Amino acid sequence: MPMSSLVCRSPSVISTSLLTLPLLRLAAPARSVQPCAQRQPQPQQARQASGPVAVRRFSASLTLSRKVAPTEAAHINEVRKTIADEFALIKDAYQSPKHPVVLAHGLLGFAELKLAGSYLPSIHYWRGIQEALTAQGAEVITASVPPSGSIEKRAAKLAQDIEAQAQGKSVNVVAHSMGGLDARYMISQLRPKGVDVKSLVTIGTPHHGSAFADYLIDELGPDYLPQVYKAWERVTGWEPSAFSQLTQKYMAEHFNPATPDDPNVQYFSYGAMVNGKPPLLSMFRISHKLIEEREGPNDGLVSVESSQWGTYKGTLTGVNHLDLINWTNRIRSNLQKLMGHPPSFNAVAFYLGIGDMLAKEGL
Repeated sequence: MPMSSLVCRSPSVISTSLLTLPLLRLAAPARSVQPCAQRQPQPQQARQASGPVAVRRFSASLTLSRKVAPTEAAHINEVRKTIADEFALIKDAYQSPKHPVVLAHGLLGFAELKLAGSYLPSIHYWRGIQEALTAQGAEVITASVPPSGSIEKRAAKLAQDIEAQAQGKSVNVVAHSMGGLDARYMISQLRPKGVDVKSLVTIGTPHHGSAFADYLIDELGPDYLPQVYKAWERVTGWEPSAFSQLTQKYMAEHFNPATPDDPNVQYFSYGAMVNGKPPLLSMFRISHKLIEEREGPNDGLVSVESSQWGTYKGTLTGVNHLDLINWTNRIRSNLQKLMGHPPSFNAVAFYLGIGDMLAKEGL
């Protein structure tokens, strides 16, 4: 199948990843909230140590990938490590990775969603991406984990899916958003015997939490949070354990100190940032502003700084959190083309580029 035949289409419904956290507010009574400017930042003790450190409860061979909070200058340098138009167009040829690629979805994600059985086309989380990788000769595995379950439960299901589909083959995990946390936990904590991960590529993963998650949890407060969680579970049928695990506080004080990297696994990461302000009607307008004030450049839900883990490959510019999985707003793209400014990012080209990078790494 020629790569030019893969068309990037945009769904009009269903938001994924951290985006749906505002739904938690629906069941909570209104209350006064302290202005953002007056709030004290959450402690970041786990990010203040210097150098990689061994965690006592684990083997000494497992070390934390990133424990040092960057200085302002270093932070600016990382943001400047930008990728402007490298993935604007699909190239003529790509190398395929040696090992199967596992696609791990984010919060509220899915592999395939059927809304009306066989009457309507199914919706795919990885829109056109799995087909593109397969067309280039890669073996692709798509995992499906509990949409809003805890990292622990999502990681366990991820391990089951890989073991069942890989059948003993080594794999490369490519994860979007929270899927990167699931994979890290699976590799470091669960260490399933039937799963051999050679590399983990995380894309827009909140390795250090999201200020937007902290804001929403803090706004609800301990009095209303249990009520909201019960309402969420009653309406969706999904447990809500994931939401509180995406805060900066949880990641700094619990997850990262207890989830060191495996030296036998290569870790890569990508971040993304929206250029300027999101459009007036963008679903990311409020969250982007809040995160920018607290963490800096971001994709509307996850900051560039929080996205960094292992070997940081760079920051995709002009890209939001949903663009990363090919859920690009078609109207916006068409308007850009009419104005003589075609989109500088093609998600299919991006994932083919990741496969090419893994192949060149011998993976």
